[in-house]
Amino acid sequence: MELPKGRGLTGRADVSVRPAAAADAEAIARVQVVTWRTAYRSLLPAQVLDEWDDDAATTTWRTAVAAPPTSEHGVLVAVESGTVVGFAAYGPTDDPDVADLATLLVEPRWGRRGHGSRLLAAVADLATERRVRSLHTWVPEDDLATGRFLGSAGWATDGWTRTLDTGAAPLSQLRWTTRLDDDEHDEERAAP
Repeated sequence: MELPKGRGLTGRADVSVRPAAAADAEAIARVQVVTWRTAYRSLLPAQVLDEWDDDAATTTWRTAVAAPPTSEHGVLVAVESGTVVGFAAYGPTDDPDVADLATLLVEPRWGRRGHGSRLLAAVADLATERRVRSLHTWVPEDDLATGRFLGSAGWATDGWTRTLDTGAAPLSQLRWTTRLDDDEHDEERAAP
């Protein structure tokens, strides 16, 4: 898969966003656990974070990258100086006009360097290529940092909420949405 030549690509030689490879699975699992343990310590049960199974997580991510359920599913990685520092996973929804940003995480020590923005832009570029009109994602209600990040990128909550059973306290999530299309895109859709 080739990333579109748009806003998802970077200008610095030592940072990039690219499609994940099976060999990235261990690094993706590392980014996930470090980020969850740092950012979600108060949101997720301690047992989930403390009893993390590195091998199971790596296997799950290797499968997601090497054998995605459809061609519309994908995983991108953010890389700085050869190190995977973040990732985003995306896929289709039941509505062909909407795609799901399943997760976007950047390891905290690599934060505030534009990796999240590059990942978000690359997912949007790939979705736009597929003529998807909007993206959505679910974010824990108490994850204010992610909410600020998405809001600064033009996303907004759309009023939908859900509650997940974590095995401890319920986890309330808000759905965040952004539109990808514009008038020109609408005209392209209407063209015969």
